[in-house]
Amino acid sequence: MDSILTPALALICWTLVMWIWMYATRIPAMQKAKINPAKITSKSDLDVLPKEVTRIADNYNHLHEQPVVFYALVFYAAAAGSDTSLMIMAAWLYVILRIAHSLIQALWNFIPVRFLVFSLSSLVLFLIAGINVGHLFGS
Repeated sequence: MDSILTPALALICWTLVMWIWMYATRIPAMQKAKINPAKITSKSDLDVLPKEVTRIADNYNHLHEQPVVFYALVFYAAAAGSDTSLMIMAAWLYVILRIAHSLIQALWNFIPVRFLVFSLSSLVLFLIAGINVGHLFGS
């Protein structure tokens, strides 16, 4: 657990959990709504699905947006040797916040709390980037 790559693996595994959750809810909802997957021509064809189902899919998509920066920063840290204990703790904090963000969005979706968690995770990304830049310049 002391590798900077372990938090990245954890977030990848969480993304796969969300993928399973997405299809476990989306397929039955599509069947109930009598949506033929072969006839879907745009994302709007799925607008009839319940919000509880679309929120999970939305979060799955979110896990392919900002976390890409996290992955790049973590792999840079591993390659550059800037994977200090502070960096590893920050990486785990980011993963915990992203999992919390997923659960908030999928189960509750109270935007003020979700935005707070997203903002905190963003600040952690700035910290991780800052540690990498500091290491680059010898700090």
